[in-house]
Amino acid sequence: MVMNVEIISKEIIKPSSPTPHHLRKFKLSFIDQLAPPFHFPIIWFYDSKKFVDVEPFERSRLLKESLAETLTHFFPLAGTPINEEFSINCNDKGVDYISSSSPMQEVLLAVQYNIFECGGVAIAVCISHKLADGTSVVNFVNAWAGTCRGESEVISPIFDAHIHFPPRDITGFMPNEAYISKEKIVTRRFVFNKSSIAALKREASAAFGPEDRVASRVEVVSAFIWMRFMVMARIRTTKPKQVPAVHAVNLRERMVPQLPVHSFGNLWGVAITAETPVEMEKDYHFLVRQLRNAFLEINAEYSKKLQDGPVGDLDFLGKEDKQFQNFCKFSSWCRFPVYEVDFGMGKPTWVCCSGIPIKNTAVMISTKDGDGIETWVNMNEEDMAMFENDQELLSYAS
Repeated sequence: MVMNVEIISKEIIKPSSPTPHHLRKFKLSFIDQLAPPFHFPIIWFYDSKKFVDVEPFERSRLLKESLAETLTHFFPLAGTPINEEFSINCNDKGVDYISSSSPMQEVLLAVQYNIFECGGVAIAVCISHKLADGTSVVNFVNAWAGTCRGESEVISPIFDAHIHFPPRDITGFMPNEAYISKEKIVTRRFVFNKSSIAALKREASAAFGPEDRVASRVEVVSAFIWMRFMVMARIRTTKPKQVPAVHAVNLRERMVPQLPVHSFGNLWGVAITAETPVEMEKDYHFLVRQLRNAFLEINAEYSKKLQDGPVGDLDFLGKEDKQFQNFCKFSSWCRFPVYEVDFGMGKPTWVCCSGIPIKNTAVMISTKDGDGIETWVNMNEEDMAMFENDQELLSYAS
């Protein structure tokens, strides 16, 4: 099916109130410095039957006004990067607001309001990963939605990531081009429903004793995708290398003391599995345990080391590691309240993540019922042609 897109308007939305002079320079944190150099997109779809009381273009006006008001609290998003100083000039330059569709320029934040012939709408948000992680993005969008529907009190973000993780000299660390693949990257969505996840949990149960907690949805789906990825990698090359799994982990709740959920910025660590012996690559129980062990290492001690010591646990990002693109990388948004985002149009009928340009990366989002997981897998074209036809994978995922 061919969809014809008409660009109705494109505007710059600035904060409704100017940013105070003493807040004009926003420092990035050490983790911000190391964040992948791309804008990650997330799209909310709304059914027209839920908001027949407001005409689409009037809805757009409300969205723009509430966005401007929200940006007074999230003012770095309307600024301009100062790359050589690892900071943001909070100059109220504004953000792109597009009705329908248009390529995004080099901005920290862009939003797109799409109106479909059926009357339904989609709101797309792209935020630079150099400034925010998934938790921060969803907090921002929920604050915007709350303002749009008329809430008088919206929780403001806390901008102290640079205090917990001061910026550092990252000379010798991975350049931007090491993140972004030059190959053609394609994206496919694999849906694991409640029954498939239950089956994987039963299979994974042999990896743990009676005193251990049951494997989580994220653990069993991640381990399964990692296993099928390694199977594919072995077939694709005569000299396959080790394929560790790398999982982004929210640090806010793992630090001592814990950071508030509204702490803004990149506040994540990386759980990296140990090298997997070739003979164990198809042992699902072993892989689930490996992943669990990697998660357990992201604790208060890890966070303290990241704050106070040398780079240490993030040295896998160094230039000397040429295999980063071949790692099997995961980011889970399953605990994010994405289906609570209500702009006055009711809750969304579907939330999705479109493709990202980082090879061998899977982004996981809960299904609307909260029981399943949609996994958006990004691979080069040749690998995906094999991966998406893996019959073992398709026996669990649609």
